[in-house]
Amino acid sequence: MAGPAQLSLFSLAQRSLSAQLVRMNAAASNLANAGTVSGSDASAYKPLRPVFQTTLDQTTGLAAAEVRGVVRSTAAAIRQHEPDHPLADANGDVWTAPVDENAEMVEMLDSSRQYQNLVEALSTAKQLMLETMRMK
Repeated sequence: MAGPAQLSLFSLAQRSLSAQLVRMNAAASNLANAGTVSGSDASAYKPLRPVFQTTLDQTTGLAAAEVRGVVRSTAAAIRQHEPDHPLADANGDVWTAPVDENAEMVEMLDSSRQYQNLVEALSTAKQLMLETMRMK
């Protein structure tokens, strides 16, 4: 039986599923705010970036990714000259969120595939456990 600090297949999958969910949520938030306009660089939307840490269980040799936090990107907003925009400053400039929609879609697709792989691995483990119990 796994101790509190020891990783089991299920605790490993739980941590990994949580990490993938954070990735998907950050990408969804970034996509939802792509193209938003602001009156200054400081008030423009900055994309979210999850920060991960790998933990290794010395006993089992299993490694898990854990979310350390979510930070705002330091990317500068994109300045556009639109003097007729209601948020334009004295120079007629507005700032657009620095979100690369293609990169965010790739991030979301990758995290979705990883999530699906983890669910399938758990399903396989469940089936193997059931088969083992039937053999006894």
